[in-house]
Amino acid sequence: MMQTLFTILSGSAVILLLLYRKFPYFVQDVMHARLNIWISGQRAKFLQTMPYFTVLDRFLELAKKQPAKPFIIFEDELFTYGDGDLQSNKVARALRQHAGLREGDTVALFLGNQPLFVWLLLGLAKLGCAPALMNYGIRASPLLQCLSCTSAKVLIADAGVRGAVEEVLPSLRQKGIRVFILGEACSSEGLEALSDKIQQASDQPLSPQLRAQVKATTPTAYFYTSGTTGITVVLKRKFSASQFWADCRRHNVTVILYIGEILRYLCNTPAGADDRRHRVRVVVGNGLRADVWRLFLQRFGKIRITEFYGSSDGNTALMNYPGRVGAVGKVNFYHRRVAPYVLVQFDPEREELVRDAYGLCVQVPTGETGLFLSKITARNPFGGYLNNPEQTERKKVRDVVEKGDLFLNSGDLMKIDEDGFVFFQDRVGDTFRWKGENVATTEVASILTMMDSVLDSNVYGVQLPGHEGRAGMATLTLKEGKTLDCSETFAHISHSLPQFAWPQFIRIQNDPELTGTFKQVKFRLVKEGFDPSTIRDPLFIVDPGRKTYSPLTQDCYDSIWSGKVKL
Repeated sequence: MMQTLFTILSGSAVILLLLYRKFPYFVQDVMHARLNIWISGQRAKFLQTMPYFTVLDRFLELAKKQPAKPFIIFEDELFTYGDGDLQSNKVARALRQHAGLREGDTVALFLGNQPLFVWLLLGLAKLGCAPALMNYGIRASPLLQCLSCTSAKVLIADAGVRGAVEEVLPSLRQKGIRVFILGEACSSEGLEALSDKIQQASDQPLSPQLRAQVKATTPTAYFYTSGTTGITVVLKRKFSASQFWADCRRHNVTVILYIGEILRYLCNTPAGADDRRHRVRVVVGNGLRADVWRLFLQRFGKIRITEFYGSSDGNTALMNYPGRVGAVGKVNFYHRRVAPYVLVQFDPEREELVRDAYGLCVQVPTGETGLFLSKITARNPFGGYLNNPEQTERKKVRDVVEKGDLFLNSGDLMKIDEDGFVFFQDRVGDTFRWKGENVATTEVASILTMMDSVLDSNVYGVQLPGHEGRAGMATLTLKEGKTLDCSETFAHISHSLPQFAWPQFIRIQNDPELTGTFKQVKFRLVKEGFDPSTIRDPLFIVDPGRKTYSPLTQDCYDSIWSGKVKL
């Protein structure tokens, strides 16, 4: 009997060992799937009893339950959940009275990190209005373009961007957009002060009837912003690598959010004896390179890094829950069932999907790079882009696996290994990432062609060693008889574009190669990069210190490529 039991146990152990070797992440996959199933079940049960429970409702529930609990810590000031409720009441009443806001209106917010940003979000939610969040770095025509896309009725800006607002004020007035500046007084025609109106407003609760038509599916913001979990948030006006860990120690921070660039900046600071003296246990974010990942853990201690992949306009998300270095996520049996996806062949030269004789996309085998497409279903819908049906349609891909199906084009090239880990490879199409921001090549190109000397421009991203994403590069075709004025070019770009969108390199090519449909060839330019030893065209590099573009020498190129110079 004992021998039989021993044989069974030994056999079971061997089987489990073999299963573990073949499926080393099976247990983690099951636990992750179980958690997702439980969350989905709880959400469905919750929505049956309270179908219109929104982010605002959750905040109000917390404010009532824990009014004295710290909500936001900002520059030595502490704001409780109760403070947030009262302040957002004042904001809502001031905007309803002085801006005439009503349920369904859209308001553009153009301000940096500060508690008032949160009060505005909550106040607008109490009125049933959706905020459109403007990138704080945009100026001039890109700012106008963003505002036009949102159909905003009102623009609220802080004093730090007043000059940028005044520059486009005539166009804003022409569009009928009212502009409020966060200040006590404002003498400029067309600008109205808002801070004094908020201070004078009542902090009494507003009637829920003001947002009676808001449902769980109503946009919280035209740029996704998540709700509250009941925890305390430490907010900084601006990121500082030198002060980061001191702030974490000072406020006993346990979780930090990042984009890849932030952790690289932290790793680039001088090493110190206090590097591991902190309480941070988890960091969550995306865009972290494998080498920075390892260096961060080696230097700052045992911290759980949770990398994820997703986008505000996407219909699926991935999470690297096991913590494999370098992976943006992991797929498992549950994910494949509830959020179907495929990796398909993509031709970078033609910039189009590869299809077979039946007109279907060609899927890539495990371990090879392909374009990530996620299936559009009732469970995973694609909401599209506000007031832009053409762009919405361009993101859709039909006849992928079978005739009549519909997928969403992520624009990202991925690779999935045999264990299901997903690795980001590159970005395709009309955008690339630099300094943690998305850069639209068409937007930068349109700004460049506004210069009198430029006939045409071709903007793309080039890879740099030791840098996240791709650095912007522009190949310019000049008008006959014109030359590039480097100082004027810098002035134009710095005035019209946020710094992350500035072309780091410029190439002058007066006889550009064109496709059969008279489009500039981008693939070859990306491949050639900015190496002056192989490129005979004039090359320039941005020089912010001198406020110009300087000729790119071989020594400068070598310093960049060796890592001695960081952009």
